[in-house]
Amino acid sequence: MFGLNLSAISAKNTSTKIFDFVVKTSDTVFGIETNFYSSGGSKLNEVARSYKMIATEAKDIKGFKFMWITDGEGWQNAKGNLKETFDILDNLYNIKDLEDGIFIELFK
Repeated sequence: MFGLNLSAISAKNTSTKIFDFVVKTSDTVFGIETNFYSSGGSKLNEVARSYKMIATEAKDIKGFKFMWITDGEGWQNAKGNLKETFDILDNLYNIKDLEDGIFIELFK
């Protein structure tokens, strides 16, 4: 993607990661995942763990940043896993962040 080697985040070369959105700025490619959870459950915890792993693997890829946009009442009962991912992922946002213009800041 845009000349970047993303094999470090391709499930140990068994598949290729497909992002919901990709934004390219002059110096960075953002791979963006989005979701909204209206209720809780094990899916939220698995998603948080998965994205935590992607964030860790992506940190060493020059010119690439992983971004996760998530929101919803479902996170009320899964705050622990969300916080663990928040502590690792520099670009974790919610709908309020979007309304407040985070994209304008990031995609300059």
